[in-house]
Amino acid sequence: MEIRTLRYFLAVAREENMTRAAEQLHVTQPTLSKTLKALEDELGKKLFERHSFSISLTQEGILLRDRAEDLVTMADKIEKEFLSLDDITGGELYLGLAESYQIRYLAKEIRALKNLYPGLHYHITSGDTEQVTEKLDKGLLDFAVVCETPDARKYAYLPFPESDVWGAVVPADSPLAEKSVITVDDLVGVPLFTSEQSWKNDIGRWCGERLSELQLEGSFRLAYNASMFVKEGLGCQLTFAKLVDTSPESGLVFRALSPTLETKLFLIWNKYQAFTPIAERFLAQIRKSFLADETASAV
Repeated sequence: MEIRTLRYFLAVAREENMTRAAEQLHVTQPTLSKTLKALEDELGKKLFERHSFSISLTQEGILLRDRAEDLVTMADKIEKEFLSLDDITGGELYLGLAESYQIRYLAKEIRALKNLYPGLHYHITSGDTEQVTEKLDKGLLDFAVVCETPDARKYAYLPFPESDVWGAVVPADSPLAEKSVITVDDLVGVPLFTSEQSWKNDIGRWCGERLSELQLEGSFRLAYNASMFVKEGLGCQLTFAKLVDTSPESGLVFRALSPTLETKLFLIWNKYQAFTPIAERFLAQIRKSFLADETASAV
């Protein structure tokens, strides 16, 4: 099975039309049809359901699409990495990021790095720990940022200079907005929004045995989406400070949890990973920056 064949397959799966896919790939339709038929014969499975004016994937086709996307992405990454080995002006950098205002530290260093190496191109994937570590483990990312203590057996890591503080985002006209801090008692009976990861780990750590008294109304991986539900009065969002717009015009307010709940952020990478030159420069710059921030905080 060739990468070129998988590219053909993914184009047809995406377009759901043989003619459009052939035009996109700059090949003839008979060539494309023959290649895909050979792929089905090789796998011994039917990958497409052919209709009058469209094509859809079978269950086997859906499975192959999910695997093929990772394989093609990895092939592209390898190709770009080798092309960048002799590139002293830049290269490709792949990062998977959790949501936190501390991402500004990375953005600042990427800007500085791009000033030094104008040929730097960076690719950002957002997600929770499960999503970004899965891509990191597959070699699709150089680095990931996670909101829980990394597994030291698998990853090397650097802690971010600060901790993220947890709180509740509520409508400005909510009775909870009148409080200076939010306790477990305040949240009993209130529909709550947060991520499943945070519910099990951070919120569970905060309220202990009383977690069963709280109601997770909906789980969100993106803080912005959850805030839209809060705006509609559907519940209260538990999230990091500074992630959601709580300006006077937003109609939302942030109140810190009590007792205080904080979460450390970590930049992680696979142990014994072979980095491209630009990834090595990025890591060296981050190490220097984080050390300087720690030193400044200690003074």
